[in-house]
Amino acid sequence: MHVLIVDDERLARAELRRMLASHTGVTIVGEAANAAEAALQISALQPDLLLLDVQMPGGSGFDLLATLDDAPEVIFTTAFDQYALQAFEASALDYLMKPIEPQRLAAALERAAVRLGLAPASSAAPRKLFIRDGERCWFVRLEDIRLFESEGNYTRLYFDGATPLLARSLLQLEQRLDPQQFFRANRRHIVNLAAVKGIANGEGGTMALRIEDMTVEVSRRRMAALKQLQEF
Repeated sequence: MHVLIVDDERLARAELRRMLASHTGVTIVGEAANAAEAALQISALQPDLLLLDVQMPGGSGFDLLATLDDAPEVIFTTAFDQYALQAFEASALDYLMKPIEPQRLAAALERAAVRLGLAPASSAAPRKLFIRDGERCWFVRLEDIRLFESEGNYTRLYFDGATPLLARSLLQLEQRLDPQQFFRANRRHIVNLAAVKGIANGEGGTMALRIEDMTVEVSRRRMAALKQLQEF
């Protein structure tokens, strides 16, 4: 398990290094003292897990996660307890209060190993988005998002009863999605084909995809592409 330590306090990073040294299977691939450094390290090193402080100069741990297109697993490490709800709404593996207890760290690392072990290889692990809309945060797997809907420079996501706005355009997201799973139905919508319950025929030869309690119209120029997909 490749771990990146992100904390603005040098002594805190050193203490985490000391505690992690006793855990076989854990490799510390780097350290970062702020969100900007961490973003560069994550891009270069592709860690499996972040040990992430919350309050840091220049941007919080939540600010960092909001910039990532493909977020690693996260264990928050902090001296402040008021962010715990946000952390767990973001599906963090754990929220460890400083000074960190070795037993709590060990349990959190075990959960990380189990979660990461669900994929045959780290490169094949389901990609996730960290989403923050107001005070609410989520970690969501791309495969769990059934619909992306453009709203100007933002995109509304539909998953598990939630519909938050993400500060990325639909075009930016489309460039990172698997075209065999995510279909650009029209100018405003990208549909997860796994969420499609059926196809409805409209007037004049038009088509619409049925997704739970909504339908998404397929533009005329996209109908040929839809028919070519193996799922249909």
